[in-house]
Parts: sequence; C-alpha cells; structure tokens
Amino acid sequence: MRAHFKKYILQFKHASGTSRGVLTTKETYILEVSEEGKIGIGECAIFRGLSYDDVPEYEEKLNWLCQNINQDFEILKNELSHFPSIIFGLEQALLNLKNGLDLYFPSDFTTGKDSIKINGLIWMGTVEFMQSQIEEKLEKGFDCIKLKIGVDWNSEKKIIKKLRQKFPAEKLELRVDANGAFSYEEAKIVLQELAELKIHSIEQPIKKSEIRSPKSEDSLMAKLCAVTPTPIALDEELIGIIDYEEKKKLLETIKPQYIILKPALVGGFSGSDDWISIAKELGINWWITSALESNIGLNAICQYTYTKKNPLPQGLGTGALFTNNFETNLNLKGDKMWMNTR
Repeated sequence: MRAHFKKYILQFKHASGTSRGVLTTKETYILEVSEEGKIGIGECAIFRGLSYDDVPEYEEKLNWLCQNINQDFEILKNELSHFPSIIFGLEQALLNLKNGLDLYFPSDFTTGKDSIKINGLIWMGTVEFMQSQIEEKLEKGFDCIKLKIGVDWNSEKKIIKKLRQKFPAEKLELRVDANGAFSYEEAKIVLQELAELKIHSIEQPIKKSEIRSPKSEDSLMAKLCAVTPTPIALDEELIGIIDYEEKKKLLETIKPQYIILKPALVGGFSGSDDWISIAKELGINWWITSALESNIGLNAICQYTYTKKNPLPQGLGTGALFTNNFETNLNLKGDKMWMNTR
C-alpha cells in the first residue's frame, strides 16, 4: 500500500463571518492511499485556529504517515493521537479503499433510499444579510435553523425575537452557536434571554475550560450547565481531549445537556464513537456537525452520520460555500440530505 497527500485551498464564495473573524479561504489536505490498482481518498480537514493539531509539524506528521502506511492501523492511530484531523483523513481513505467509488459507510443512504434531516445554518453578518439567509431557509422548508451569534448580541436578539413572533417554537426550532463569545457573567444573562425566546440550545456559550480535567467547583461551564434555563451543547470543549477516561471525566464533571461532534476535530469516526458511547451512558444527547470540510470529508461524514440513526436534525453543510469544491453526489432537497446515485 502506498500513500501521498496534497494541500488544497478552498475559496469561499462569500466571506463567512464567525465570532472568530471573517473567513475567505479554508486550508485542507487530501490523502490518497493505493493498493493493487485501487485508490482510497480521504480528507485531513484541519481547521486553522481551532483544530488541536494546528501545529507547525502538521505536514511532517502527514509525511510520516505516508512513509508508514503499511503499519497496523492501531499503531498508526496511536502515533497520530494528537492529530485528530489526520486520523479523520486516514479512516476515510482506508474505508474508501475497501468500499470503492465514493463509498465509506454503505447503507440505505448511499443507495439513495433514505435521507438525513439537517438544520439550516445562518452565517453572521449585517441584520439584512442574516434575515435574507433566514428567509431563504424558510422558503426551502427548513423547520430547524441554527444561527451564529456573539458579534452583536443586541442586534442578533432582535432578529430572533422577530422570528419567534412569526414562528412559534412548535413550528420552528432555533439553535444558536456562540463559539465561546460570551463571558461567564454575560452568558448567564444571555441564557435567560434565550429561554424566554424558547431556544432549543446554545453551543459553547463561553470559552472552553483551561483546566485539563476540571473539578466541578472550578469549571464555569459546569456551573452554567447546572442551572441554565436554556440547554447547553458542548462543542469546542471536546477538542483536544484524547484519552477515553478524560473524555468520560469531562462529561461527568460538566454534565452538559448536549454534545456536538465534529469528526475532523475529535479524532475521526473512532473518536466520535467514543464520545457517543460515553454520552449514551450518561444520558446526554448529541448530534453531528461538519466543520467546513470539502465535499470529500462532508460525504464521509454524511455517510457515517446516517449509520448512527440519530433522529435530531444534524448540522451538515452542503459544500456550496466554496467556489472550487470537488464534485459530489450529495443533494439537498429542502432540509433533507440525499445521495444521488445516478
């Protein structure tokens, strides 16, 4: 078996705003493995400024993987434990090598017999820009919308209030994602205001804990989760937690209402499986979200997500954000993601 990789720069169609700033490009790496004339493709979807493996030696580790691709998978995974996005790409490439075509997890989804319900994502921007996105999603039939917040909460709150006046909670589920934008004191106020607006949940209201294995009395996030009137979903909090027991301790300590799994950021599909297993054990619900991958990684995430049979709307993008994305068989009809099998 042989392997090689190449860097690829995705170009956004429009500058996309988050609480971390405005994105115009997204760097990623495409990993290809080959054996006996067959090829497997995967995406090592590093997210600069967010990924745990955003380190100078990233390409050096990719080179190491290519040189050692014939080692046992568990040996590779152990060596790559601090490089979750590379594990993510490796798992894809090996699954694709096994299954062929653009298949990773063959199922009724990949044969076009079933679909995945997703939420509509609203990017930060001016009030007018956010409202136009919302109107577009509603026209397409979405009944679950996720808004990025945390740049100008007063303006964002007005938008949400207008939505709620028009669409009650039983008709439109609203999720918000703060990306850690609020301080602890601000978050307490925002959580109450969100509850009054009947918001489904808020992702990462405050920055992730700086404490490696926090005690409940030291963790501000645990304090928020214990008393919040609006369910809290952990997102960034999960990044960089590698050991299974550390993952369990984190969830036991903070006791969130939900966790959000981005396979590229939490160690691929095997890393996501760990979090799901622990969450189920502790009675914590979850859903899966893409993280600006190209259509290669997004395709694999969609196929994986379907196998988990989670009834909640999932946070899967469409790949339509980029001008130079790869071709895909993914096809969004309303709020359902399908695989076009033609």
